[in-house]
Amino acid sequence: MADSTVASEIAIDKPRQADLDRCVHCGLCLNACPTYRVLGIEMDSPRGRIYQMAQVAAGAPIGPSYVEHIELCLACRGCESACPSGVQYGKLVEAARAEIESAAVRSRPARWLRGFVFGHLLQSPALMTVAGTLLYLYHGSGLQKLVRALGFLKLLGKLGDVEQLTPPAEPPFFFGKIGKTFPAEGERRYRVALMAGCIANVCFARLNEATVRVLQKNGCEVVVPDGQGCCGALHVHAGLPDEARTLARRNIDALAEGGYDAILTNAAGCGSTLKEYGELLEGDPDYAARAREFARRMQDVTEFLASIELNRKMKAVPVTVTYQDSCHLAHGQRIRTAPRKLLEAVPGVMFREMPLSDVCCGSAGIYNVVRNQMSMEILEKKMESVNRTGAEVIATANPGCILQLRAGVSLHGTGQRVVHVVELLDEAYQTGK
Repeated sequence: MADSTVASEIAIDKPRQADLDRCVHCGLCLNACPTYRVLGIEMDSPRGRIYQMAQVAAGAPIGPSYVEHIELCLACRGCESACPSGVQYGKLVEAARAEIESAAVRSRPARWLRGFVFGHLLQSPALMTVAGTLLYLYHGSGLQKLVRALGFLKLLGKLGDVEQLTPPAEPPFFFGKIGKTFPAEGERRYRVALMAGCIANVCFARLNEATVRVLQKNGCEVVVPDGQGCCGALHVHAGLPDEARTLARRNIDALAEGGYDAILTNAAGCGSTLKEYGELLEGDPDYAARAREFARRMQDVTEFLASIELNRKMKAVPVTVTYQDSCHLAHGQRIRTAPRKLLEAVPGVMFREMPLSDVCCGSAGIYNVVRNQMSMEILEKKMESVNRTGAEVIATANPGCILQLRAGVSLHGTGQRVVHVVELLDEAYQTGK
């Protein structure tokens, strides 16, 4: 049984010829691609990358140029929304990255660093707590201001460039809430599970708490199941599907017996992968059916709240708000209306649509760290769209986008506040007490 499972998983992790052949090279994806919009280079467009994947599938070697073009992709899946042929580009680029990973073309230091981050840090609450504590001390002790004032960041080169993206740690960390159940306010209408994430437990603890409060206000008993952990989204995007499968099995086991009406996440990037557990584990005879059932119950928190009768006992939040579509919510999950519906439900909010709201902001998981220069060029263009709205608040539905947009406000903005959609709802409910 194990041998057949491994064989089927290996087959999944290479771009399939039938999927590559669905691309008719029409070019309608070009304008939807952030890297092509910046560079204007065919090989850095979805069509060009698929052409290169097809060459490798036909026997061409995996060389530095191929690796560069594939890894410069944000995997934002904007091309999927634009494609008339239904090419599932996200799965193709993930499989291409898995193939690159298996070819062992990276340097030993790069392999070691990736192994530590993906294999240990993201999977260990203890290591995440240590890292979060050090991060909190860096920000809170005045060391960050000193480092910046003395110009040390310039000496660090690329590391200095990404320092501005360092998220603040938010103690007390949300790890302490895992394994707990939070009762509904008033009559219980739903029993839901919250996927707390990995980095979010340290850097977005207040967002997770706000999510719990908003769900409670809407008649939900909220369970934060014990045994859950990293969803594996970053692993899938980095070409590490086997590690992602291990994490998926762990999460399925943790939530198997809860009898939940829905399983929820407030991170669009995580949600996209969580909803694809059925495909990720389709070659596993022990988990395939359970993974499909897990994915069936999985919802983004904005999707869930927009689908129920929302508690309208809110006070006004008199602000002008624009909304940045998180790529894996708009393109990966095809959810666009729900976040906007929730924003417009908040009394006092004046909503202004952003031009090109569904073009990537440049965050893309860890892309803004490993491809900082391209990420910042994309971000600058995004902030031009934001500033045109004149909004005081930028709302989005993904923690990574929040970090990126906060950096954008610092570099190119007009002092806008960046929030998750749920945080704005929480603000209205808190003032409405």
